[in-house]
Amino acid sequence: MPIIRTVSPEQASGTVAEIYRQIEQAFGRVPHALQMYSASPRLLEEQWRTIGYFMNHPTLGFPLLTMIRMLVSQHNRCDYCVGYNEGMLINRAGLDPEQVAATKRDPANAPLNEKDRAMLLFVLKATAHPADVAAEEVQALREMGWADGDILDAMAHGARNVGVDLIFNTFKIENDF
Repeated sequence: MPIIRTVSPEQASGTVAEIYRQIEQAFGRVPHALQMYSASPRLLEEQWRTIGYFMNHPTLGFPLLTMIRMLVSQHNRCDYCVGYNEGMLINRAGLDPEQVAATKRDPANAPLNEKDRAMLLFVLKATAHPADVAAEEVQALREMGWADGDILDAMAHGARNVGVDLIFNTFKIENDF
């Protein structure tokens, strides 16, 4: 049980109940990852909007975004997020467990095309060592066809995940997968 009070789907009312209804329609259940935000309905609402934005992103695909979350969380030792995203890569993206394990061992082995892999490696570097990022690295992504908005969105996705990891580790989220 987390050390912060959250609202279960059975106890939800008002805004929280409405957002939970949308989450259940999308995922079939309300994962603990989203219940964690129920202590602050406005934050839950913001988190759900952000998830929707990235679920429908026009250029950042599901496998890339999921690998960003998994590998950022691996760096931050958020077991919940690592496991949840591993499961999504296997069950929704169609990767086999060995591909996921190889990606965790060395992200340069991620089963992505060259363009997506370059973005993944950029975000991992930027979330771990932002002061070490050089303008040439951003330019290299542009030359591969990434727009500045895509680069910002991918980086924001990774940075938001750092915050999620901090929240989940601080409040001791329980596995539910």
